[in-house]
Amino acid sequence: MSVQRHYEREFVRTFFTSPTAVDGEDDSAKMLRSAGQLRGLQAPDVWVPDNEDATAPNMRDEGVENIVEVVSEHGGDFPGEIHPRVVWHRESPTTRYQGFQQMLEIADPENGAVEHIDGFVIPEVGDVDDWKKADEFLTIIEHEHGLSEGSLSMSVIVESGEAELAMGDLRDEMGKPSNTLERLFLLVDGEVDYTKDMRAMTPTGELPPWPELRHNTSRGASAAGLIAVDGPYDDIRDDEGYRERMTENRAKGMTGIWSLTPGQVVEANTAPLPPESGRWLLSVGDEDVELDAVDGRHVYDGDALSLEETGDGQFALEAGGDRLELTADELREELLDRTAYVPSMNDIVDSMEEFEAAKAAGKGAIAMTQSATLVVDGVTVEISKDRMWDEATYQASQTPVALFQDVYEHRPDQHDDLEAMYGEDVVERATAVGN
Repeated sequence: MSVQRHYEREFVRTFFTSPTAVDGEDDSAKMLRSAGQLRGLQAPDVWVPDNEDATAPNMRDEGVENIVEVVSEHGGDFPGEIHPRVVWHRESPTTRYQGFQQMLEIADPENGAVEHIDGFVIPEVGDVDDWKKADEFLTIIEHEHGLSEGSLSMSVIVESGEAELAMGDLRDEMGKPSNTLERLFLLVDGEVDYTKDMRAMTPTGELPPWPELRHNTSRGASAAGLIAVDGPYDDIRDDEGYRERMTENRAKGMTGIWSLTPGQVVEANTAPLPPESGRWLLSVGDEDVELDAVDGRHVYDGDALSLEETGDGQFALEAGGDRLELTADELREELLDRTAYVPSMNDIVDSMEEFEAAKAAGKGAIAMTQSATLVVDGVTVEISKDRMWDEATYQASQTPVALFQDVYEHRPDQHDDLEAMYGEDVVERATAVGN
């Protein structure tokens, strides 16, 4: 079934939550007000004024007032989308009604905020019938306030086994005349409550990694034409762990991640973009080591792998306690197997442009060569590999460029940062290729 989407974004990198009211502050909306003024790489693609978990229950009425006030004042200039999170629970009619009342107040045109609000985030959903209840409430709100049907998008947080299974029902349910689930936008993982719902335990008390949930959410979003977002990474000082989590997610097709601080927003805004410069990796033991680029050569400067020339065109390569006696050709093949290249934005654009030119000339596939000069223990080895490019390769390589194009279109506040990162020429070519 083809689903008619009600929004333009193809990618979301950052999902940033802010408490709507903080007790004990002279200005309870202080953090909300600060978040509403973020710009450039510090500003998320989706800002979530959080009137649920991030805000104490006794402050939530004030939180609704703060959302209205701050979004009315700053929403017009905020560069990302704005999706407040309200209270909801699949097992509590009272909580669902409270969420309805919160959305009804926030979306009242007389309050001046709704013109800047793109939708709402619904937490703690259950099976697909529960999703339909939230959808119906949004339809009622739109009719009550004279808003266009479907103008308010709906994102859900997957925090239960029921919600995880419900993602498999979306393709059958979306588009039925009895609902407007086409308003769905984001599927967001909430691993903390999911762990509680699953009654899962670990020896240390830390959260399980839940790769299955992240895969299922990414698959559910792909099948229904939605966008998948990973949950919060709560060790806010572990930048390397945050990057590793995002790398794992992107391999599952999940570009977006929850951000808890402006620092995490910057990390998550930049990490999915193609790198500024390419780099060669060498497999050493269980890890890939980035080689140092020195005067056009790529140098391994470690102790886990050694190479020496033994005479008569023979070489000895030692790695992991194994010693290999190799000819020059065998050495090149061994290093080819151990190396990989991470292309830069310019590399990707170059390859796409070359394939587009070949296709225009009537060729269905072409070979592209990657070559490098490696230096290991002072021994220089020239390697090269050919890769066949056909239409499928071209389409796969287009994904990171499509992300860049989506960012460039929807985040003009980041244009200067992107041009500083890549250069004006690369940016111009990257916005044009593939179109």
